[in-house]
Amino acid sequence: MTTPDATPAPDPAPLTAALRGRLIVSCQAPPGSPLRDTGTMVRMARAAAAEGAAAIRANGTDDVAAIAAALPGMPVIGLWKDGDAGVRLTPTVRHALAVVEAGAAVVAADATDRPRPDGSRFADLVGAVHAAGALVMADVSTFGEGVAAAAAGADLISTTLSGYAPGPPRQEGPDLDLIAALAPAVACPVVAEGRIRTPEEAAAALARGAHAVVVGTAITAPGALTARFAAALAP
Repeated sequence: MTTPDATPAPDPAPLTAALRGRLIVSCQAPPGSPLRDTGTMVRMARAAAAEGAAAIRANGTDDVAAIAAALPGMPVIGLWKDGDAGVRLTPTVRHALAVVEAGAAVVAADATDRPRPDGSRFADLVGAVHAAGALVMADVSTFGEGVAAAAAGADLISTTLSGYAPGPPRQEGPDLDLIAALAPAVACPVVAEGRIRTPEEAAAALARGAHAVVVGTAITAPGALTARFAAALAP
């Protein structure tokens, strides 16, 4: 019997070629935000696509489905945030398959070494997503997690959780050292994500070995940007 771990992945080459050196825009808004509306996320995604984004990262099956429908041909990297602590980014196989069903070309999931809420392994999620015809982006926080995720069959490794999971302290900017360490150590592409606030930081991530760059807050979170300006002008 074929196990989920042994299920061959779809060919990632066309997607990774399309993403090389490009920008992925994360179109998300937290609960309670005035922007927390699927229609608003679709409009953000359309605006990002019109100005050169190579893919969209989106949270929740409703947003993934609506963005995929609105932007045919645009890769959607989908995830499902569930819970308030621990592994909450697409934490189980059930969450991952729902994201695939919604239309995601890639499922982004927590690949840290923390226990998953259903007791499964990250490799189980990878096998199930591959069997469903989609790719997997492993969101990691450390070098060891990235290497382990690649060994488990992830198609892309992202530094999304650096500073947001137990381990090294959060840096002020992107974790460029993690990108530089992982890029030559794994066979799959490494994507830079997390605290990338300027075009210069995005370019620096590519220079350190990132295959592509994900930017969210600095593009799609006007509330957070307003707060930064207001704080800088406060007496």
